Amino acid sequence: MQAPAFWDNPPASPGWQAAALAPLAAIYAAGTARRLARGRPLRPDVPVVCVGNINDGGTGKTPTVIALVERLVAEGHRPHVVSRGHGGRLEGPIRVDPLRHTAGDVGDEPLLLAAFAPVWVARDRAAGAKGAEAAGATVLVLDDGFQNPSVAKDLSIVVVDAESGFGNGRVIPSGPLREPVSRGLLRADLVLSIGDAAAQSRFQETWGRGVACPILTARLEPLKTGMDWTGLRVVAFAGIGRPRKFFRTLRALGAEVVRSVPLGDHQPLTSALMKRMEIEAQSLGAQLVTTEKDAARLPASFRQKVLTLPVRLRFDEPQTIDAALKRLFAG
Repeated sequence: MQAPAFWDNPPASPGWQAAALAPLAAIYAAGTARRLARGRPLRPDVPVVCVGNINDGGTGKTPTVIALVERLVAEGHRPHVVSRGHGGRLEGPIRVDPLRHTAGDVGDEPLLLAAFAPVWVARDRAAGAKGAEAAGATVLVLDDGFQNPSVAKDLSIVVVDAESGFGNGRVIPSGPLREPVSRGLLRADLVLSIGDAAAQSRFQETWGRGVACPILTARLEPLKTGMDWTGLRVVAFAGIGRPRKFFRTLRALGAEVVRSVPLGDHQPLTSALMKRMEIEAQSLGAQLVTTEKDAARLPASFRQKVLTLPVRLRFDEPQTIDAALKRLFAG
């Protein structure tokens, strides 16, 4: 299959810095291509759904995994999630136990996902898949792994943030991409674009012509917990791909964000860091607030001191994703 000619001249301007880094980007892309070409994938006896990125994170992958797991469970399936466990010290394969493991052991995303389905952390994805299948999984959901060739995929979903799209269309370090979009989309079955109506319109206008596979749209909505955020003074912190989206959501709910603290993705929340933020929040008469993923990394002594704002993914056309999942079990 040939990549669309659109990607020969992507719409985003690279800028001089990106152009200067183009030789390093070509080396990075070539390394990804070689890894994919050399792979001899395990083919499990159960369907495999891969939720991945072409961008280097910050697209909404974790909420997508949660949404898919919930839909699979509702249909009577037993999904197990297989994750690399970014930021965790354990190599696995090991089944995540929220009562025993910490984010330092298995990573923050697996710890969060374990509330929704059994989760296996494994540097060797094939070993993790074998463990999950042996433990009774009827379907595997790969949390990331789109560029990992060790497990064969039956449905590959590439998640993209509608507002940011594919950035400048360049590969690391020239841009935000793990591989050229033209190459990655040849392996994708669906593209899931996450954002509000205005962002979706911009994504379609800017990037839509280059996407040959179906594009699904979805949005992230705050989970209704009964919490009234109106007028609440908060010091908000987030170590996710795009912290400003979290701060913007809080403001849209009516919270008064008196201080916003963007952290690095998966940045450790040490007791010293949390104490400094606690003192600042107290001086401002404000409440500490963070995301679900960040809450998984909180020191035990701060878990009762920090409010969490959970969000959930809502598909604009849920029947389309449901049909794609049902096809996995047909025949």
